Amino acid sequence: MKGGNSYSFRGKHVSLALVAIVLFSALMWTWERNPIATTLRSAQEWYYLPSEFPVEAPTESVGTTSLEKGVTKSIAPITENGTKLQLDTEGVAAVNSIPAESPKTKYNQIVASSRSKVCNYAKGKWVADSRRPLYSGFGCKQWLSSMWSCRMTQRPVFSFEGYRWQPENCEMQDFDRTAFLRKMQDKTIAFIGDSLGRQQFQSLMCMATGGEESPEVQNVGWEYGLVKPRGAIRPDGWAYRFPETNTTILYYWSASLSDLVPLNISDKQSDVAMHLDRPPAFMRRFLHRFDVLVLNTGHHWNRGKLTANRWVMHVNGKPNEDKKIAEIANAKNFTIHSIVRWLDMQLVSHPRLKAFFRTISPRHFFNGDWNTGGSCDNTIPLSNGSEIMQEGSIDSTIEGALKGTKIKILDITALSQLRDEAHMSRYTVRGTLNSSDCLHWCLPGIPDTWNELLVAQI
Repeated sequence: MKGGNSYSFRGKHVSLALVAIVLFSALMWTWERNPIATTLRSAQEWYYLPSEFPVEAPTESVGTTSLEKGVTKSIAPITENGTKLQLDTEGVAAVNSIPAESPKTKYNQIVASSRSKVCNYAKGKWVADSRRPLYSGFGCKQWLSSMWSCRMTQRPVFSFEGYRWQPENCEMQDFDRTAFLRKMQDKTIAFIGDSLGRQQFQSLMCMATGGEESPEVQNVGWEYGLVKPRGAIRPDGWAYRFPETNTTILYYWSASLSDLVPLNISDKQSDVAMHLDRPPAFMRRFLHRFDVLVLNTGHHWNRGKLTANRWVMHVNGKPNEDKKIAEIANAKNFTIHSIVRWLDMQLVSHPRLKAFFRTISPRHFFNGDWNTGGSCDNTIPLSNGSEIMQEGSIDSTIEGALKGTKIKILDITALSQLRDEAHMSRYTVRGTLNSSDCLHWCLPGIPDTWNELLVAQI
């Protein structure tokens, strides 16, 4: 009996244990599927779920990337009043509180409701603006060459001055010279290129001074070897400094962006080696002093210019023997790609430098060219349209060369193409001539817009 009772008692224990296990399992099964239980789980457990996608690195103003925790692309932060903050030129905004999680993860419910479009400065439209021009064509005599000051000529119509460029998807802030100089404190802006680059340089000087006489601005051309001896045809460039903010703006003449070296320095009539694969010595020497660099070239790439300047193409330090490269279009393309590659490599050791390559400025000669009676007498603004809708640049050479580099494109070709009424035309300070200048622009004028686009992207 004792033995039987003992086994019966043990059997009851086993049965109770089995029942407890079953009940416990059922309870846990129900608890796992209870939504209340989900909310009680550790937040840390869900926060550290593995991500399927890496954090996207934001693009800096010159195209370099820096990987920062909590930075995502195309997600605009929200202000207290619920409006989206304007993104920078690359459409990047910091969102410090958003973890880099996969949108597919069940418990990561942070999803961008909409993607902000990146500002496209080359697409947009010209709009009338009664606040234009940005400075007086009569007053900016200290910086503006008289030959480009259309207000000083017999030109009868100045309606071209009353327009501004409105880029697609963004509002450009009005240019404020005080804010600009403050932004560029202790910095140097360098323009290197042809006479259109010189126009952009003079335009920025007029904008930065308000077109007023500024005796406090210092001529520091001597620091850059730009002071020429008496009797020189013209200086190779100019450099001016605003002492209050220590801002320097300079221009160096380099029509082809290739290094030019006389074959016989003692002979003024010597041929000049045009090194297509080597940037100008000036740029190589002073690059470390620049904070913003704007390059341009284009209109001097023709056989007449090369012959007149006695430029002889060189590659790899010796006269070019490649007939394909010797063709003007190919030589220009080769040079642009060579300079871009060189500059892009330099940006690694010059992280503060923001480099831009401006696309070609359009010519508007009608019924002939500059030497065959061509003219640009239209005075009606935007008679060929006011809006640019196309994707990509008209200047495919520059666009192609910059692809994959950290150098930014300053694309002004298409928007300038619409402004054939804003050239110098046939009016000069000496009166009307038979020939017309349909290459250079009146100032104030279109180059002011180029600088507004530049400042917006610095």
